[in-house]
Amino acid sequence: MRIINGKLLTMEGQCFENGYIDFENGVITAFGEAQGAPAYSGEVLDAEGGVIMPGMIDAHTHIGISEESVRAEGEDCNEITDPVTPQLRAIDGIYPCEPAFRRAVEAGITAAVIGPGSANVIGGQMCAVKLTGERIDDMIVKAPCAMKMALGENPKLCYGPQNKTPQTRMASASLLREALIKTQRYMRRLEKNPEDTPYDAKCEALIPVVKGELAAHIHCHRSDDILTAIRIAGEFGLRYNLIHATDGASCAGYIRETGVIPVVGPILSASGKPETVNRSYATAGILEKAGVEVALTTDHPVGPLELLPVSAALCVREGLSMEGGLRGVTVNAAKAAGIYDKTGSFKVGKDADIAVFSGHPFEFLTKTRAVFIGGRRVK
Repeated sequence: MRIINGKLLTMEGQCFENGYIDFENGVITAFGEAQGAPAYSGEVLDAEGGVIMPGMIDAHTHIGISEESVRAEGEDCNEITDPVTPQLRAIDGIYPCEPAFRRAVEAGITAAVIGPGSANVIGGQMCAVKLTGERIDDMIVKAPCAMKMALGENPKLCYGPQNKTPQTRMASASLLREALIKTQRYMRRLEKNPEDTPYDAKCEALIPVVKGELAAHIHCHRSDDILTAIRIAGEFGLRYNLIHATDGASCAGYIRETGVIPVVGPILSASGKPETVNRSYATAGILEKAGVEVALTTDHPVGPLELLPVSAALCVREGLSMEGGLRGVTVNAAKAAGIYDKTGSFKVGKDADIAVFSGHPFEFLTKTRAVFIGGRRVK
């Protein structure tokens, strides 16, 4: 398959004003300026002067695990019986036939990270998936791709009314440290005496986190929670991302020092709780100016996933560079998700996840002309 006659954004520092891209067997085989394209006799799609770019990615959602327009029967986002549940796997709770998947694809979004919610200090294992398919097993790019953790109001508000811990931020941090230390000790026992060490599902799930093999995605809105996440991650040498970073502008220098890519958002929602009162379209741009690369999220269903490009456009309007906005929904999102080796930019050998737009994807009147996921046309 070849796509021609469009502005080709590779998201790898190259832009071809009249570009082409070839793909076969689900992967990209060639791209560049149309003038230098080799002869081709296969199927061709004309972009009609529009934009050809990598399919967009949201690095933090609950699509299909927290279903739209349903009650408890479709709500599988939080297991609110225990604040520490690292053994839970998002892939066991996702319903891929939910209509939100189709709407996201039609907006040019091809992949997303899906995970448990933020009710628990440790919520469980997240996965990165392509957004089309009938069976989640066939949609997985990487599972697990991260371990969900949460600080701030949500664990307090979920367990406080039950008269359980955590009821304070101190308790949330303590529970997180306790789980990580238990895992360290469990690992030492396993190494010394594996046959006599009782199986512990929680510790087993946290071993790759403690080893630095699996990133922690830490929900943190307020600046004190952001800094607690940084503090604990430093204590244990964790690989991690800061999820939401609503108050990131007030601690941008500290975030820059970590080198992490914060996943900023949602911004298309009301400030429904005190810790999100400083929600601003300007946050991503302020972080960028401080030297921080950012990814962007809708936190679906808090904000509809199909409005990811709208979220990026509003951030650009309020100070984020256009390149930063595009990177926030492609390259940086893929890096935050741990799937940059597969998708998020155009490189030979990467998955053919491609979106074709009638104009710039951040312009309000732009339409999605075609979408390919793994080389298969899905719109």
